[in-house]
Amino acid sequence: MTDTLPALLLDSLKDPLVFVDTHHIIRYMNAAAVAHYEAGAALIGTSVLDCHNAESCRVIREIFAAMTDDGLDERIITDNEKHRIYMRAVRDGQGRLLGYYERYEPPR
Repeated sequence: MTDTLPALLLDSLKDPLVFVDTHHIIRYMNAAAVAHYEAGAALIGTSVLDCHNAESCRVIREIFAAMTDDGLDERIITDNEKHRIYMRAVRDGQGRLLGYYERYEPPR
């Protein structure tokens, strides 16, 4: 956690948000994500693929490939009565993929 304005903005979100680089390594978790996931901040620096079952890993890889090859920006990974999880591309000013974030949204 840092006190930069972008981090403070992300930490103000009530829904967990996890940023993952193009190698599927968790690089940032907002305060809600740290509180939500059992391992908390210890997940930073680990593979997001280690946090998911085989089917979820397949879906993540498929969406990531579409982000990389087809310019996809967002897709819902999970949408059920327990929660909704979005995967969204993060790109630089030239459109290069820097990674993606997963945003967990509990039922409202």
